[in-house]
Amino acid sequence: CCFFTNFTVSLYFCFQVRQYVVQVVFSVTFAFSCTMFELIIFEILGALSSTSRYFHWKLNLYVILLVLIFVVPFYIGYFVVSNIRLLHRQRLLFACMVWFTFMYFFWKLGDPFPILSPKHGILSIEQLISRVGVIGVTLMALLSGFGAVNCPYTYMSYFLRNVTESDILALERRLLQTMDMIVSKKKRIAMTRRQMYQRGEDQNKQTGFWGMIKSVTSTQTGSENLSLIQQEVDALEELSRQLFLETVDLQGTKERIEYSKTFQGKYFNFLGYFFSIYCVWKIFMVKFWSQHISFILVGIIIVTSIRGLLITLTKFFYAISSSKSSNVIVLVLAQIMGMYFVSSVLLMRMSMPLEYRSIVTEVLGELQFNFYHRWFDVIFLVSALSSILFLYLAHKQAPEKHMTL
Repeated sequence: CCFFTNFTVSLYFCFQVRQYVVQVVFSVTFAFSCTMFELIIFEILGALSSTSRYFHWKLNLYVILLVLIFVVPFYIGYFVVSNIRLLHRQRLLFACMVWFTFMYFFWKLGDPFPILSPKHGILSIEQLISRVGVIGVTLMALLSGFGAVNCPYTYMSYFLRNVTESDILALERRLLQTMDMIVSKKKRIAMTRRQMYQRGEDQNKQTGFWGMIKSVTSTQTGSENLSLIQQEVDALEELSRQLFLETVDLQGTKERIEYSKTFQGKYFNFLGYFFSIYCVWKIFMVKFWSQHISFILVGIIIVTSIRGLLITLTKFFYAISSSKSSNVIVLVLAQIMGMYFVSSVLLMRMSMPLEYRSIVTEVLGELQFNFYHRWFDVIFLVSALSSILFLYLAHKQAPEKHMTL
């Protein structure tokens, strides 16, 4: 709870969100998303009466769906259009057009998936939550598949390369030598240009046919030398970038090795083995050993993955943010977060013990819960295998690259 509160405060500070409506929309999305997990805990603990819990479930789902489908997409389109000068005067009209476009594709999303039911109305909660669930479950499976593979790779000492201080010093020495060569060649370029300029002034004073021929030939020779030196500088600058990235990578690996020797590092090493077992288990097993163990594991993984999701998205959006795009970025983050939370509830419902499912099933309606779990397993499998292949190639290439450099 403290993390999510600090995250919200730091989000407004980092992105400098001054639009009051953006702050309200994000806060409402954040609050009602967290409330869904509180209601799940209330179901298990038996807090409040069943009618009260049912009422709050209905209220919470209707509000979060209203925000995710109507409010957030409209304001995303509104602020995007507001940043375009040609459309600024008619921003309300174009924002409505963007929202209708979103609604068209959002509604067509249900056609290829077995999530529709003729029993429900067009704007029923089942029709809305089923489509939100497809998007959220896909996003959640992609992130979970990558996280289940990346976490062991990041924290397990087995994957750490043996990096010494001498390796880092040797690479830093090569980097400094390359930088010195770049500086010296750029000095040569500057001196050559100065000499060409002085020669040009001297030759301009000379008149006659031979003076003109001499000036042309000397200029061509100097230009060819400059182009060759510039090509060498470009190659050295590319090499310096590679050396710098490799130096940062080696320093990070050395810090991870030192961190793995601490108590907290050993804990994360154990956590890495745990997630390795979970990843293999999730890939090759369809069902968990028991519902109670499954509910605990899925709950822990979802909470930790939500934390990682928010941190990762914040870093990514902060890297691409600007004063004009900050409002749009925060709204996109709210949209992703809300769909992620709704999908988490859909998946946790199947993992909950039978005695705690009744109200959740009644509130969510007649959804194809088995479809969402099969869809999650398929996307998780693709994401995990792709991540294994990607990290294997990256891990294999790193020592070879270090040896060549």
